[in-house]
Amino acid sequence: MSRICDITGKRTRVGNNVSHANNKTKRKFYPNLHTKRFYIPEEDRWITLKVSSSAIRTINKNGISAVLKKARKEGKTF
Repeated sequence: MSRICDITGKRTRVGNNVSHANNKTKRKFYPNLHTKRFYIPEEDRWITLKVSSSAIRTINKNGISAVLKKARKEGKTF
């Protein structure tokens, strides 16, 4: 499974570890993802999404229906 947020599209970033001697080695920065179930009362069903912590806060603020509507408008499918 890929490490991509279903709502925000956040994905793994690439960067460097930098030592005290300024040696650089490649590393990855992973997004803070959680697999979470959400209930959609309009459709009377549960959906499971892999979402970042920032997406969870957005869902808590705006509601799952509004967030899914905006994501579908941007071309994401669930």
